[in-house]
Amino acid sequence: MSTLYNRRQFAQTTGTAAIITAASTLRAEQKADSQETLRIGLVGCGGRGTGAASQALGADYNAKIVAMADVDMKQIETSIGSLSQKFPDRVDVKPEKRFIGMDAYQKLIDSGVDVVLLASPPGFRPLHLMAAVDAGKHIFAEKPMAVDTIGYHMAMAAVKKAKEKKLNLVAGFCWRYSTSRKEAFQRVADGQIGKVTSILATYHTGPVKPMPPASARTPEMSDVEWQVRNWYNFSWLSGDSIAEQAVHSIDKIVWAMGDTPPVSCIATGGRQIPSEGGNIYDHFHAAFEWGNGLMCHLANRQIKGCTGHNQDIIRGEKGVLIIGKGGAPFIDGPKRWRWRAEEKNMYDLEHEALFNAIRKGEVINDGDRMMLSTLVGIMGREAAYTGQLLTWDQMLACTQDLAPDNLKWTDSFTPTPMAMPGVTKFQMPEPQKPEEEVKGKEEKKKEKA
Repeated sequence: MSTLYNRRQFAQTTGTAAIITAASTLRAEQKADSQETLRIGLVGCGGRGTGAASQALGADYNAKIVAMADVDMKQIETSIGSLSQKFPDRVDVKPEKRFIGMDAYQKLIDSGVDVVLLASPPGFRPLHLMAAVDAGKHIFAEKPMAVDTIGYHMAMAAVKKAKEKKLNLVAGFCWRYSTSRKEAFQRVADGQIGKVTSILATYHTGPVKPMPPASARTPEMSDVEWQVRNWYNFSWLSGDSIAEQAVHSIDKIVWAMGDTPPVSCIATGGRQIPSEGGNIYDHFHAAFEWGNGLMCHLANRQIKGCTGHNQDIIRGEKGVLIIGKGGAPFIDGPKRWRWRAEEKNMYDLEHEALFNAIRKGEVINDGDRMMLSTLVGIMGREAAYTGQLLTWDQMLACTQDLAPDNLKWTDSFTPTPMAMPGVTKFQMPEPQKPEEEVKGKEEKKKEKA
């Protein structure tokens, strides 16, 4: 994971609780003429990345995919083949614009693209986001935007710099662009169900990317290659299911709570079905407190043979909003309501918003809310991993760094073991020692020398 940015150095120079940005040249707000072809680069060419590229091309009919980056050339070729069937005249990725390797994202960003779609495993997202912002690119960033707190602060610094540069930054929290959900949450904000009293969000489904048996690993495959190819099963790459998949449900909880952070979280989780390798849980339950004793619950599970359940139940003093039961969201109570209009695909809408803003010279920056939801997801995971009640202030001060610096494709790397509540520790910064004590130790070292 070679980069211009060193995660640990970033933490040391900025402070994990501070959100700052390096000096940069401000980019003047610029409107793209309707006749100007926007050049798109895709980082991460798997299913979600290819889907994002398809939606980007569908959103702007004078845009082209001109560069792709991945660790696997076959993945790039498969993505090109899929996109070319739907957009034969607008997929123009020359061989020299097909970048592979751990530093492929930087080569793509430097290749002359206007818009960057970030869809690689989320453990890489903060580095890719910072690099794209530094280069002055408009960005679509898939969720989540970090898997640990060091990554969170790096991504937040990128968000701030994107604002200063007037760059568009659209987040892959797609429900925020759903027309029916936007109206439903606006009704909650307007008081149609009264003051919110509790929220239950569920995301019970099957495994997303099951870990293959160890026998599937070839002798020449390095640790890094094996883990990246099976990225969902390693917390340093995926952030675990609560932070990678169920973070959509967390985002809706945060949305209902007015995009304010929780006060604290207590959670549980574990792995019920044994897995040969990997270090992620297959179930979580997190209870977030938002002040005044208001509790919001998130439950998610990825186990075969269980009842699927994906709902958001937002209860208020005067009614309840239910999302995910029967398709359209509805409010039950004195002021009943149900979404009855047609609805366009929310994945298309988020890309239409991005490209329309670029064309009009406007700026969308989803950064603050996307990073808030990301950190709330990490908070739920860490509360479950450690078995501790965690506060928001602790999360902002946390020094967790799951990803090593400068990983190469051929490197050996042992990730953290599967967490054990009551044993796994929450990573807080080392307490600062008095200046006199530090000087005394330095003098003793000199004397011994």
